[in-house]
Amino acid sequence: MRHKRYNKVMNKNTFSRHDNRSFDKCRPIQFTPNFVAYPEGSVLVTWGNTRVLCNLTLQDGVPNWLKGQGTGWMTAEYALLPRSTHTRTSREIHGLKGRTQEIRRLIGRALRMAVDLTLIGERTLLLDCDVIQADGGTRVASITGGYLALALALNPLIASGDIPPNALRPPIAAVSVGMLKGQPLLDLDYSEDSRAEVDLNVAMTSDGRFIEVQGTAEGEPFSNADLDKMLALAHKGIREIIALQMQILSA
Repeated sequence: MRHKRYNKVMNKNTFSRHDNRSFDKCRPIQFTPNFVAYPEGSVLVTWGNTRVLCNLTLQDGVPNWLKGQGTGWMTAEYALLPRSTHTRTSREIHGLKGRTQEIRRLIGRALRMAVDLTLIGERTLLLDCDVIQADGGTRVASITGGYLALALALNPLIASGDIPPNALRPPIAAVSVGMLKGQPLLDLDYSEDSRAEVDLNVAMTSDGRFIEVQGTAEGEPFSNADLDKMLALAHKGIREIIALQMQILSA
């Protein structure tokens, strides 16, 4: 059924995007592993003109409410650096904005699906996602690059036998989709996202199961048929993104 829906989307390909991409194409994506020398896992994500630095710190110990239970914890932080956007974004030194808190929680929830915390002992996995340059899709880039940083941090522990191989689950990734002028689009940049009638962020596992779907109608409510088309595009994009992740991990 998914392929039939997607074929219907494919038949409508008259929409012109400002960067000449097809409606079902992601922007160029590149992952640079070990970008920073000091974290246990580090990846620079270049996603079109968006750039996010994902650093994973592996710490002994867990929050007080988890102590003594023999399980680990995974959490995330997120920040837009000053001048990562068209105008300077002030540092959030007097408390986090609602948007920042929401994105941090999203990243943490998604990546807790990528690791079996009961198998890593009482360790904390802390992911820092710092947006160096924002052109749409910073949260999906953080989730996708965050998985790679997580894998880079855990693989040495797996190799040494400190944790079992199945502590790290298969890849997860995320992508944005939306509706602009009635056309479903994959991987919206800022110029598209700012004008879209519908904006969805979708996180999925490598076997096609959903982790989270965040969707909002900015202009007009959307139908079940529209949702099916956007989810089909997200599924296609995430398959391609996970293939890029696997190239990095296999290398």
